[in-house]
Amino acid sequence: MDRRKRKLLIGIPILIMAVVTSFIIYKEEQLNSKKTVVFGATYMTMNNSYFEVLNDNIQETIEANGDILISRDPFQDQKKQNEQIYDMLDEGIKVLFLNPVDWKGVTPALERCKKEGVPVFVVDTGVYREDLVVSTIMSDNYSAGVQCANDMIKQRKNAKIIILDHTGVVSTEQRVKGFMDTIQKKPGFEVVAQRATPPELEGAMHIMKEILNEGKEFDVVFGANDPTALGAIAAMESRKVFEDVLVYGIDGSVDAKQMIKEGTMWATSAQSPIEIGRMATKTAYDFLEGKEVEKCLSIPVKLITKGTLENHSISDWQ
Repeated sequence: MDRRKRKLLIGIPILIMAVVTSFIIYKEEQLNSKKTVVFGATYMTMNNSYFEVLNDNIQETIEANGDILISRDPFQDQKKQNEQIYDMLDEGIKVLFLNPVDWKGVTPALERCKKEGVPVFVVDTGVYREDLVVSTIMSDNYSAGVQCANDMIKQRKNAKIIILDHTGVVSTEQRVKGFMDTIQKKPGFEVVAQRATPPELEGAMHIMKEILNEGKEFDVVFGANDPTALGAIAAMESRKVFEDVLVYGIDGSVDAKQMIKEGTMWATSAQSPIEIGRMATKTAYDFLEGKEVEKCLSIPVKLITKGTLENHSISDWQ
């Protein structure tokens, strides 16, 4: 083999190695040049394991992608939540996950997000100005109310009902509407009291004690979420008014499932904060990549009673 051919044969592997090395360096530079996206999140309260699980799920996905999540707790104060959103915008967030304290009161903060070009993804409930958000991801709340009412109708030929709901939260308004629409044409089912409570155990317990002081007769309590239902149970237990009362909640929380197992709570329509978090982050990343996303995503719910409890984990959220 002459010298010229020998040099050519030696040079080909070297050339291939150089091309491969250049490609590897190019890919590394691409990875290193990926801009970190800072996400913001604020929920009506973190004094609820539902929102803790939801936030943890969102954070895990975002951090696995090499990005950052800043989370805030407004403690049920809409003015404080708006201020937190303004602060996060000043800190440079590029995306906001929002669970509003008040579906109308959050509007000024949404307008500021729109002005600064920060897309908003609403989780667990809705907002009044849907034109100011990219997408809303929440449970089928109307169906949750329907499920509780249908089960109650199976258990009772008639009932005197107490409803504990929440002001300014569209998700709980939909739950109550589903419940009320279902019993509307059913004679013998009477709502004897309907009161707004904070969506937390302590606040609901206080309101339920006030109702008990009024001496109203009842045999069903419908709480717009599980902490509300558990607060009602705590109030009834403190007054030893508990026998033969069906208590319904909505969430599918660990505490509610334990109460169902013990027989102090009748049923809960289960949400999945894990699935809502997964869908929220997927929708946000799809949007950032320029993909078309749905304006509203509805996650199915499922009624849990003592008879179906074995199909669910008591110690974990769905």
